[in-house]
Amino acid sequence: MEQFVRESTLMKETTDIQDPNYDVLTEGLLHKVMVFFHIPHTWNNFQVAFIGLLISGLVSLAWYRKSTPALVVGAFSVHLLFFLLDSIMLKNLPKKQLSFGPWQSQLAALTVPRVLVSAILALIMMAVTSRIGLILLIAVQLIGTAAFYYGAYVEPFQLDLTELLMFTDRLPVGLPAMRILHITDLHIERWTRREDDVLRIVNETKPDMIVISGDYVNLSYNKDPETQRLVHQLLNQLSAPFGVYATLGSPPVDLRENILPVFEELDIKLMRNGWEVVDFGDGRQLVLLGMDCTHHIPTDEARLAHLMSQSPNHLPQLFVYHSPELMPQAAAQGIDLYLCGHTHGGQVRLPIIGPLLTSSQLGRRFVMGHYRLGRTHLYVSRGIGLEGMSAPRVRFMSPPEMTLVIMMPGGAVEEKSV
Repeated sequence: MEQFVRESTLMKETTDIQDPNYDVLTEGLLHKVMVFFHIPHTWNNFQVAFIGLLISGLVSLAWYRKSTPALVVGAFSVHLLFFLLDSIMLKNLPKKQLSFGPWQSQLAALTVPRVLVSAILALIMMAVTSRIGLILLIAVQLIGTAAFYYGAYVEPFQLDLTELLMFTDRLPVGLPAMRILHITDLHIERWTRREDDVLRIVNETKPDMIVISGDYVNLSYNKDPETQRLVHQLLNQLSAPFGVYATLGSPPVDLRENILPVFEELDIKLMRNGWEVVDFGDGRQLVLLGMDCTHHIPTDEARLAHLMSQSPNHLPQLFVYHSPELMPQAAAQGIDLYLCGHTHGGQVRLPIIGPLLTSSQLGRRFVMGHYRLGRTHLYVSRGIGLEGMSAPRVRFMSPPEMTLVIMMPGGAVEEKSV
């Protein structure tokens, strides 16, 4: 198999485009909020219990002016009960080998919507009786508990394979399809059945090539040697006839000094601002472009422009990058296919409202699934794992996903979930 290679390390040296002198994500409001809610991660059970009592007491005060003392005690008891239920379910996640990391941070984040619901219902009591208000409080909190159970225990393990059938006029008519499997946002903590499912889908799919677009570790475990060992263990089991290629994810997640050693002795080509022509045989070739993601759009835009100026443009082009934030630039460059993750599809989505957050500088413009601008097909995968720290360890209406892209000669697109 003949390949025309421009090694990523050489390309990085010749671009002369330095990394930004600050981290876009850690300087952002969302990350600072996550850090704030991560503060309780060192609290012991007594400290957590005290905060639970304090918050429940403050919530019950909102009911005081419109309720009898008995109903105030009822509101206090309801809030404390659900605080306790949240604690039990969170502490049980590691025991069930489902999710790991500090439960206290998650509890702090979960308390916010519970308190908001109680405050809103206290206002509603201005129009209804306090007894109805208490019944509504119990009902809404029960719904919240059911949603949390589903989001933490069920949906994160409903790993799905989505097929995207796309066509490009840069492939000669009559050639066989190229099957490309995309994996992203593994966010490994410890080994769970989700990692087993990843390997099962890889083996069942039998792709021609595998590409991985970063975020290999959970943010709570990005310095943990055991997590790094497990990432290496999973990656070491990936193989495809025409290679496995990878890029790095967000700098705060894939800490460069910790994640780069993971790739040592792996049969995986780590693309760090480089390109390569991959020959599939039978006259089928594509240009694979892979870049580090800094989330600093001017820097990454300049690097993409440099790669495009150096690489062939008569072959289909596949751009692998962690985030969808370069889609306008990729479309302007006429790239055929852009595969990324980062947004987790919003991770928590509500009916009608959609994703609550995307962690993308482009907001909701490219959240999940297939998009097209000009000749460029973008597929934003929902990813596989969970972020870490105080970010919700739940998925709701955004199940984990791997993507199989079938690239053929022509000019249309079709998407299906299997």
